[in-house]
Amino acid sequence: MSTSQMLKGILEGGLLAIISEGEIYGYEMSEKLAKYGFTMTSEGSIYPLLIWMQKAGLITSTMKESPSGPKRKYYILT
Repeated sequence: MSTSQMLKGILEGGLLAIISEGEIYGYEMSEKLAKYGFTMTSEGSIYPLLIWMQKAGLITSTMKESPSGPKRKYYILT
């Protein structure tokens, strides 16, 4: 197993754990990951993984109004 595959698996588990706490949008996940020590994780690595997890049927998303700005995509476990 390559280092990048291992890191992807760790990030996937971290995202699933965060989403299991309740409905959450991407930027909020990025902030939580940083709080938990994933300081080198960029939104550019989070969103492709969220798309993959959605295609795999692990999570689902809905667009909701934001109190400040454009609509946000919220993710939940299926």
